[in-house]
Amino acid sequence: MSVQSAEGIDGPERVDHPAQSDPFVRGLSQAIGGPLGEHAAGRDQPDGWGGRFWSAARIVLALTCLTLALHWVQKSPCRDGAWADHIQYTKFCYTDVLALYYAEGLNEGKVPYRDHPVEYPVVTGYFMGALGLPVHALGESRPELNQALWFYDLNALVLSALAVATVGVILALRRRRPWDAALFALSPALFVTATVNWDLLAIGFFAFGLYAWVKKRPVAAGILLGIAGAAKMWPLFILGPLLVLGLRTARLRPILTTIGTAIATVVLVNLPVALPYRENWDRFFELNTERPIDWGTFWYIGRYLDGKWNSGNAGDQGPFQWLSNHVDPQLNYLTYGLFGLCCLGVAALALFAPRKPRVAQLAFLVVAAFLIFSKVWSQQFVLWLLPLAVLARPRWGAFLAWQIAEVLYFVSFYGELLGASGKQVFPEGVFVLAASLRLITVGVLCGLIVRDILKPEQDRVRDTYEDDPDGGFFDGAPDAPWLIRRRERRARQEEEALIPA
Repeated sequence: MSVQSAEGIDGPERVDHPAQSDPFVRGLSQAIGGPLGEHAAGRDQPDGWGGRFWSAARIVLALTCLTLALHWVQKSPCRDGAWADHIQYTKFCYTDVLALYYAEGLNEGKVPYRDHPVEYPVVTGYFMGALGLPVHALGESRPELNQALWFYDLNALVLSALAVATVGVILALRRRRPWDAALFALSPALFVTATVNWDLLAIGFFAFGLYAWVKKRPVAAGILLGIAGAAKMWPLFILGPLLVLGLRTARLRPILTTIGTAIATVVLVNLPVALPYRENWDRFFELNTERPIDWGTFWYIGRYLDGKWNSGNAGDQGPFQWLSNHVDPQLNYLTYGLFGLCCLGVAALALFAPRKPRVAQLAFLVVAAFLIFSKVWSQQFVLWLLPLAVLARPRWGAFLAWQIAEVLYFVSFYGELLGASGKQVFPEGVFVLAASLRLITVGVLCGLIVRDILKPEQDRVRDTYEDDPDGGFFDGAPDAPWLIRRRERRARQEEEALIPA
């Protein structure tokens, strides 16, 4: 039964307790005496029990800070940039943030795009320059300064602040379910990958954009999602599900405003670089076109299996090996085509499911489909799915299984890198197995979310909210007249089919 407050998502409300609602957490709670009692003092107060300082939200934010602090400690062996004897692999502390400080010429004072081509979208390049160039200038005046350490720590501080802000947004979107945000706060994937790259930059702006959408500010949502998409492309994928939900509810004007604003933002953010430094700006697109099959992807697993039955020589190649040798355009077109088919499937699901799906459910399915069929699936890309998984399906069991698979992949990936560096740790099959487990667990999550869409009574979020707390203009909106007519026509046809001739 849904719990609905007349004041909406910001009004007084009952709070979900995972030890009561989640079978996995309820089972674990038996070790400490069982779930919180129905008549516990202050049990349903959103700000805590009995006015205590340590409310659920504050505990979750503190846990997020703890996870990020432990991540910084875990990365500390690499902070000084002195990577001798493959320490970045043996200590699991490699980070692009440090590697690219040198590779992108920031240590020499080179301005991104103007003086050096950058392999990332422009907002990420701007961010690198905004932090890297002052560090270089400071190092010039103080030669004793370790620029690498300062650059990494400064990035870690800003990216961690964005991670905390993302949790704050999740808490704001789930005031009745504050403990859902603990999935993000305690995520093993966050612990091992938070500053491997600059993905938290895009995640932070994406979270702000989603919050603006929920608050029914389509222009602000478009600007923030556009900035996020100009940092990493994937945040723009949410515009597709929003458009389809606009069609289902006949509320197209706000989403068209958001889409237009997002596109305009992406263009305006790119123009200062794309016009004067076109060749250096185009490096990102060239790299993604030319890039071969990367570690741990669906295509990598297939190529490995090909090698078990085929030599790989001309005339004796499996389909994945052939695609590996024909990346542009054959493999590129295939990855785009499969992703496009998945998007069409998600659109059909969104339009014709028995009940209007939630925004986060559709967004998770689209981003997951992109990763599953992409030729690149870097270790830190797990962060893309993390906030979406929390919002789409806040269930601890399958979430932890996925997180364990991600950590196993993380560890095995460094073993594979050591093997590529001449220090064999384990057979390649171990890495392929870990990559397969990651792929399978993400696929299982997709299947569970599809089941929740088709059987909305199993959706835990709808146990607490009447409709979609992330829906914004679509929250509580009825289906469009065209869909109602289609449903009624189909019902009449089914009734007529049951009438004997």
